[in-house]
Amino acid sequence: MILLFVFLIGVIAGSFLNVCIYRLPRHESILFPASHCPNCGKPIKFYDNIPLLSYVILGGKCRHCKRTISARYPIIETISGLLAIAIVIKYGLTLHSLLLLLLVFSLIIITFIDLDFQIIPDILSIPGIIAGIGASFFIPTVSWTDSILGILAGGGFLFIIAVTYKWLTNRDGMGGGDIKLLAMVGAWFGWMAIPFILLISSFIGALIGSISLLLAKKSLRYKIPFGPFISIAAIIYIFFGPETINWYINL
Repeated sequence: MILLFVFLIGVIAGSFLNVCIYRLPRHESILFPASHCPNCGKPIKFYDNIPLLSYVILGGKCRHCKRTISARYPIIETISGLLAIAIVIKYGLTLHSLLLLLLVFSLIIITFIDLDFQIIPDILSIPGIIAGIGASFFIPTVSWTDSILGILAGGGFLFIIAVTYKWLTNRDGMGGGDIKLLAMVGAWFGWMAIPFILLISSFIGALIGSISLLLAKKSLRYKIPFGPFISIAAIIYIFFGPETINWYINL
């Protein structure tokens, strides 16, 4: 029953994440106006705005214009609910779990905004860096000094790569949003997490990026957002990172 409650809380939060993903890059308020159809603009009644359930009842279509609503909405809600359960299973009903869940929700928003617009809004990454430093006083595995070093290690490493690539090619290769995102992740997990997250994100990015380039028949100069891969690697770190690092050190 506890896990079911956690899942429902995660699903409800996922509904709010959908609002943020749609409105933040369009510079719209996330509070006003009320939820409305992205196609016809008609307000959505409360009984048509129940996470997951309303989408199924309406057959994935707007009640007014009958146009299809993206399946991404219930997918994000489901992902949010499942990640909430996974975090509580691993870390229990603790403040640590709540803080990690807030981070994960931020990473979900960043992932889908970056996929859609290839931007990472400062309104998410910069407060995320500050929140990471604050969280270090409550998370037992990361000290505030580790958090500061994580910011320098994460943001500094990508900044050096960006400057070097610009100098060699006279083209931008790494966006400032990616730099601030890795600095944010470093603030939450500390400097020791950065190699793991960089390795995993680069591997996933190379794999998915290569497949995307082949399917889309694009050249190597085609831009692929790196933020989603950093976010995925950060979420993987939450569940497997510390154990993997300890295993490697013990070798």
